[in-house]
Amino acid sequence: MRDDLIPDSYLEGERAWCHVIYALHAVAVVIGVAGAASVAGAFVFGVPSLIAVILNYVKRGDVRGTWLDSHYRWQIRTFWFTALWLLVYGLLIITIIFIPIAWLLIVVLGLWVSYRVIRGWLALSGRRAIDDL
Repeated sequence: MRDDLIPDSYLEGERAWCHVIYALHAVAVVIGVAGAASVAGAFVFGVPSLIAVILNYVKRGDVRGTWLDSHYRWQIRTFWFTALWLLVYGLLIITIIFIPIAWLLIVVLGLWVSYRVIRGWLALSGRRAIDDL
């Protein structure tokens, strides 16, 4: 389905859902920064992000083939790649020798998650597909 065949009024509702999902992810990042958990941990295991990823899967079919599809894909990939890297972190942290690497990884991962949420949300606000940046 091409973007020019879809009425703007239809995409506005789906775009609003995408804003809600970015907001939920942003809340998870803030909880990670302000709380005892890491940003990545709050992002993957926090209730706001879990709700957001469920919404991603529920609403993604409605935007397939549009520029909004790139945002839903971006959000889903951010969630799952963060979960994967948290697994790597978990494996590193259980060893004594790799603990410094694990701590560096968790900081970098938190910055990466924050970057992805901010970059995606800015692109959405500018009505741009995330792939076009």
